[in-house]
Amino acid sequence: MKKFKIKSGDTVKVIAGDHKGSEGKVLQILKDKDRVVVEGVNMVSKHTKPSAANPQGGIVKKEAPLHISNVALTENGEAVRVGYKVEGDKKVRVSKKSDKAI
Repeated sequence: MKKFKIKSGDTVKVIAGDHKGSEGKVLQILKDKDRVVVEGVNMVSKHTKPSAANPQGGIVKKEAPLHISNVALTENGEAVRVGYKVEGDKKVRVSKKSDKAI
């Protein structure tokens, strides 16, 4: 099973691609495709047919997934690398830059 250092709910910064520099909260992680969905980043227009849930149909804006290598976890607005430390009997994520728990 794949293991990522980024989890749902983390604040991340896009470090590569068209949306470089933008920040947002991770909404979803797609482990099988190595991708993450970030709130408000990589918005695409999706055309939808009228249905019972959406009787009008039309164009819906939604977030498209980004590759996980193009995002980095942020601490105080700066992108940081992540490591792990064992504190007591718990394994915690720590910032490599400041050595503080995330």
